[in-house]
Amino acid sequence: MDKIEQYRHTIEAVFNRYAAIPYSLGDIVCETIFDRAQDKYLMITLGRDQGKRVHFAVAHIDIRDGKLWIQTDRTEDGVTGDLLAAGIPKEDIVLAFMSAERRQHTEFAVA
Repeated sequence: MDKIEQYRHTIEAVFNRYAAIPYSLGDIVCETIFDRAQDKYLMITLGRDQGKRVHFAVAHIDIRDGKLWIQTDRTEDGVTGDLLAAGIPKEDIVLAFMSAERRQHTEFAVA
């Protein structure tokens, strides 16, 4: 399996694991959206809690130029740790939710 295919598989496995965790409040679910053609991966929360609509991105990762661009990560511990544990090197992970100026001070890829 080539590197990009392995990255796709890893993102999907991590997101599916998070999505399987049930919410204890409200009528809320977590769903995954995988667009392999464009290499966009999204995990969303949606439903109703106390009569109010709940809908937001929990995590969003794109694969661009062989790197994982973490656009959003609102998980409790962060999906980055799961990606590292799965063997994805830091130099292939871009913390896109940070500005380019801040990224240069991390151990991860700048772009």
